[in-house]
Amino acid sequence: MSKYKLICTNCQEEYMEETINFRCDSCNEPLELEEVREGSIKEGNPLRQGVLERYQDFFPYLEIDKDLSLQEGFTPLISSKALGEEYGIKLYFKNETTNPTWSFKDRGTITGIIRAMNLGYKKVGTVSTGNMATSVAAYGAKLGLETYILVKEGIAEEKVNPIAIYDPILIKVDGDYSCLYDESLAIGHENGIYFINSDAPYRVEGYKTMAFEICEQLDFQVPDYVIVPTSAGGDIRGIEKGFREFLNVGLIDKLPKMVAVQAAGCSPIYNAFKDNKMKMDRVENPNTIAHAIENPYPPSGHQVLRMLKRNGGLALAVSDDEILKAQRKLASQGLFVQPASATSLAAVEKLYRDGLLKEAESVVCILTGSGLKSTKTLEEHRLKSYGCKLDQLNEYIKKVGR
Repeated sequence: MSKYKLICTNCQEEYMEETINFRCDSCNEPLELEEVREGSIKEGNPLRQGVLERYQDFFPYLEIDKDLSLQEGFTPLISSKALGEEYGIKLYFKNETTNPTWSFKDRGTITGIIRAMNLGYKKVGTVSTGNMATSVAAYGAKLGLETYILVKEGIAEEKVNPIAIYDPILIKVDGDYSCLYDESLAIGHENGIYFINSDAPYRVEGYKTMAFEICEQLDFQVPDYVIVPTSAGGDIRGIEKGFREFLNVGLIDKLPKMVAVQAAGCSPIYNAFKDNKMKMDRVENPNTIAHAIENPYPPSGHQVLRMLKRNGGLALAVSDDEILKAQRKLASQGLFVQPASATSLAAVEKLYRDGLLKEAESVVCILTGSGLKSTKTLEEHRLKSYGCKLDQLNEYIKKVGR
C-alpha cells in the first residue's frame, strides 16, 4: 500500500493522513487524494473481477480485498436512440440503480470502509437520511462492523425501514440537522468510529470508477458532457477526478465538461454559479421533491464551484415540474429512477432549449438511485390502473387497448 498525500482542494496544503474532520486545518475546505499519474487497467474478464480489482492501479493507497465487496460497480451505460434523436445528440444513461443498494453510494462506501479497516477500525458510521445510510448499513452488516447511522428526527418510515433491515445502530437525532455532520466527526474521533460522510476523501475516491467505466463502455471516446445530480458534491468531484487520472496515464485525450444539476428548490451551488461567485450562501427553507439532493449548504460546494471553473463546466437548476416530467420520460425508456436522478435528464432538456447542445455531441446522464427509494413520489404522477370481472376481460381489453 503506497503512501499518498492528501491535498487541500483550496489552498493546496498537504497532509500525510486525514485530519479529524477530513478538511484542511488552515481553510476548512475538503481534502483530496493526490492524483494518480501512472497506472493501467488490469487485464482480465470484468465478469470475474471486482471493480476495484480491475482499476487497482488507481487506488494504490488501499489494501483491496475483493471479499469485502458486494459487487458494486460495472453498471450499464444505456444508449437512448429515441431521446437522443429528440435532442439531436448521442445520449447515454449510466444506470447506477443496479448497484447492491440501488444507488451510486455503494462505490464510495466500499472505498471508505476499506480505508477504515486498513486503519484498524471496528466501528463505522455516516450521517444521511437516504442512499448513503442504506449503503453504509449494508456494507457494515456484511463485514460485521459496528455501524452507526445518524438520521434526522421525523424521517419518513419509507426511508427508515430500508436502513433498519440491516440492523445498524440507527439513531434519530432531534436537533439542527445541518450541525450533525461536524458533530458526528467529533463524536467519531472520541469513540473510535470512522464516519464515512458525504465528502470524506476516501469516499470520493470510490466515485472515480464511474468515470473509468464510462471510458471503457464508450471505447475511450470521451463524452462531451457528463451530467451529475449534485447534493453534497462528492460524487461529481470523484467522477471528474476519475477522468483526470485516465487523462494523466494516457488512456483518454480530453476531459468532458461536467454539469452539476440541482433542484430549483434547493440549489446553493447553482445560485453561486449563476452569480459568478466562488462562495455559496445557505439556502433557507429548502423545498423540493428531489429529497436526495436537498442539501442547503453542501460540504463540497465551494470545491465544486472551483472544479467547474477549472473544467469549463456548468451548474443548472431544474424545477419540480421539470423533474417529474423527466422521471416519466425516463420511465418511457424503461428506467424507473428517484426524482433526484431524473434531474440529469431535465438538465439535458434545459441545455437543449437554451441552445447549448451542438448536433451529434455526446452526453452521459448519471442516474444516481432507484425509483423504489422514493415511492411516495408516485402519488404526484396520478397514475392509472383498470379493473374488470374475469368474464368481461376480453371485451374490456378491446375497449381500453391503445
